[in-house]
Amino acid sequence: MDKPEQDAYGRMAYRGLIAWPERLQREAPLLLRALGTGPSRRLLDLGCGSGEHSRFLVTQGFEVTGLDASASQVQAAREADPMGRYVHASLTALPVADLSPQGGALCVGNTLPHICEEAGLTAFFTGLAACLESGAPFLLQTLNYDRILDRGERTFPLVLRPGEAGCGDTLFLRLMTHHGEGRLTFTPATLRHRPGAMPPLELLAAEEVSLRGWRRAEVEAKLQASGFRIREALGTMTGEAWSPTSSDLVLIAERT
Repeated sequence: MDKPEQDAYGRMAYRGLIAWPERLQREAPLLLRALGTGPSRRLLDLGCGSGEHSRFLVTQGFEVTGLDASASQVQAAREADPMGRYVHASLTALPVADLSPQGGALCVGNTLPHICEEAGLTAFFTGLAACLESGAPFLLQTLNYDRILDRGERTFPLVLRPGEAGCGDTLFLRLMTHHGEGRLTFTPATLRHRPGAMPPLELLAAEEVSLRGWRRAEVEAKLQASGFRIREALGTMTGEAWSPTSSDLVLIAERT
């Protein structure tokens, strides 16, 4: 997430909206394969959110620093892991102080589209290159905006999280409004389902966030111009090949 002066995610409790153990189990083989080839075990988790990937990678022997532009997400990560290292910083202002040369980096979870301008994308990738040792891997995952933009898709799949007894289930709804040239308004919202109550759906939180849907060719060109070599392009975090209709864009790059 970019723009640290704005915290559109302050009221969105992402830790409770995602089935993290199942997700990390699915993604673990690719995470370890992609990041385990670096010149050191020092990693940057860019757009770390509440820190789930950071904490998992620490259990695998990595020394991880998480960065996020959302102060509330960094605070959530620190509360869940008081011994971890989490930094409130913009991804377009790398390198930040006290970052020793890193042996790898990851940026997952649709963080990249929060950088909406080409100059910002260039600043992110060139700043990251300055943080990494030669040969360091960079694992980048975002939604496949080639598909989303070409089809004009407006929604992501609904997430339903069972609630505690008597509290009702939580629904996580995500809408997109297209404005042309890859520019989108993203509207995440959480609702509580209360059967028998009136109204039966209660809005808990909703935000509007500006995004930029970057196509694969745009991302690869910026990476290569910033000192990275593309090693692999995949369509999911479980390793399927990329196609124009893939769910995700996953790039494994290397600092030259």
